[in-house]
Amino acid sequence: MAGWAVGAGGGLAAVYLGLVTGALSVDVGVGRRIRPLGPRTVDVAAPREVVFDVVAGPYLGRTPRAMRGKLNVLERGSDLVLAEHFTPLAGGRLTAVTVETVRFTRPERIDFRLVRGPVPQVTESFVFGGREAGTRVVYEGELGTDLWRAGAWWGGLVAARWEAAVAGSLASVKEEAERRAGR
Repeated sequence: MAGWAVGAGGGLAAVYLGLVTGALSVDVGVGRRIRPLGPRTVDVAAPREVVFDVVAGPYLGRTPRAMRGKLNVLERGSDLVLAEHFTPLAGGRLTAVTVETVRFTRPERIDFRLVRGPVPQVTESFVFGGREAGTRVVYEGELGTDLWRAGAWWGGLVAARWEAAVAGSLASVKEEAERRAGR
């Protein structure tokens, strides 16, 4: 009996680690629940084209050395890329890996669609609006999970971490775009 309990516990731990890191995604199409991501708005004191280039540059051009631990572009096209994103978890002891398509509509928007990750469905957009004193960036999206309440619970955990990562990215974009615009 103890061997069965240890085996079951090990199996559950493996499933949990697979879900958390994005190596295992439950996509059964049953009991799908959709929850919003965002909206989050950031005003940047830089022209729209500069802000767009700050976000798009690591995808469409060479990925800077400083970002290689966060981003790996698997395939590049002129307006669409397939990219891996790496997010540290558990104080850096684990890494969540997502694979997403990223579509660029210069200079208005960038759209992301999850291909592989900790949930079966995520779509996101960054919309860049021109303003008199710079650019307003609006982020919003949707996150979908399966298996009714259990999936909704899991989606809540993932969404909190996802939105925190986006907030960090937006802060970095704001800082870099304003630095470039101030030259």
